[in-house]
Amino acid sequence: MTNLISAEGLQKLKDEYNHLWTVVRPKVVQGVADAAAEGDRSENAEYIYGKKKLTEIDRKLKHLGGRLKVLKVAAPPANPAKVCFGCWVTYEEETGAERCYQLVGPDEIDVSQGRISIDSPIGQALLNKKVDDEVTIGKPRGKITAYITGIYAARP
Repeated sequence: MTNLISAEGLQKLKDEYNHLWTVVRPKVVQGVADAAAEGDRSENAEYIYGKKKLTEIDRKLKHLGGRLKVLKVAAPPANPAKVCFGCWVTYEEETGAERCYQLVGPDEIDVSQGRISIDSPIGQALLNKKVDDEVTIGKPRGKITAYITGIYAARP
């Protein structure tokens, strides 16, 4: 798993961690304490749900904390000559369909925004290629051939 992330992505993870730790978790802890004060915990749905929610929050905090320790901020070159982390790449499939993606680390994936993992089959196929290079991309329905039409530091 790639440990690269953009500065913006790192800040989002830090913000999420801080929000969970300083806002969400204290609220849930208070709810659990209030529910526990009501007496019998074995049939207290609020207490049981609160404890489960607290476990989920702690699991997420542990995951985020671990990732924040190993992530390294990287930015694409101003004028990338090859496909690399953080750059946007456009390619045309043999069917004529055009695609445009940004290669990001696993913590920033958002396919609806065009951000795919550098570790994905598509990301790996595109990595280190240049404009006009032919690439073979493995997809669930088989392999396709595509041609790189552009590489950009920012979304084209």
